[in-house]
Parts: sequence; C-alpha cells; structure tokens
Amino acid sequence: MTDSEVRVVATDDEREDAFAVRKAVFVREQGVDEELEWDEYDDADSSAVHFVGYRDGEAVGAARLREYEPDVGKVERVAVLESVRSEGWGRRLMAALESEANERGFDRLVLHGQTSAEGFYHELGYETTSDVFDEAGIPHVEMEKRL
Repeated sequence: MTDSEVRVVATDDEREDAFAVRKAVFVREQGVDEELEWDEYDDADSSAVHFVGYRDGEAVGAARLREYEPDVGKVERVAVLESVRSEGWGRRLMAALESEANERGFDRLVLHGQTSAEGFYHELGYETTSDVFDEAGIPHVEMEKRL
C-alpha cells in the first residue's frame, strides 16, 4: 500500500519540497524562466497558502492558494511530477486547496489554467471565462468555480 497525503505547507522543508516539484515541472519540463516562476507570493511571510503532495515520503505535487480579491481565491502553481500524473494527484491537490478555500471563506475560485489542463479543471467544475492568452510562453485560459 502506498502512503500518500496532501499537506498545507507548515515547515521550511515542506516549502522546499513544494518548490522542488514546481521547478521540476514548470522550469525543467515546460521551460518557464525561473524569473517568472518565483514571485512575492512565494516569500515565507506571504499570506499565500502552499500545498505539497507526498507519495511514500517523496514530494510529487504542489499548489498555491492566495486571496485574489475579497471573498475570491486564486489557484496557482498546480504541478504534478510527470511520473505520477495518472495517479490522481491533481484531484487530491485541488480537493485540499478547495477545502482550505472554504475554510477561509472564499465563495469563488479563479485560476489561469494551461489549455492542456482545461479539461481537467472542467471535470472539477471550473468554467472557462476567457479566450486563450499567453502566460510565460504557454497558452492559458482564465477559469472560475463557485464554492
């Protein structure tokens, strides 16, 4: 049996694990410039909430939630290592993130999803609310979901 869980990041080690997943997926795999990947919401004193998924003690997924505007959260930096993408980690990360968003009183979530992941987010109840646009050299759409 595999030991798996998604945690809200609470320690420096967990933060480093989440960032390592993001670097593997966005920087190495997708070619996003590191200058674009890291921002002020990654600082330890930011109010953003980071999530990390572990399988048998290895970090395999990451995500971030922050307040976008009053009562609205923004889903960001959802990443799952390629080697475990068929194991439901995206769904687990989003379930944990949406649970946290509910606890924080958000009644709506927005995100900028890569067009390659648009179907995944549709399956989770998100609706596309924009035309395709470029973000970090990758086609994206804006999506939202009422909680």
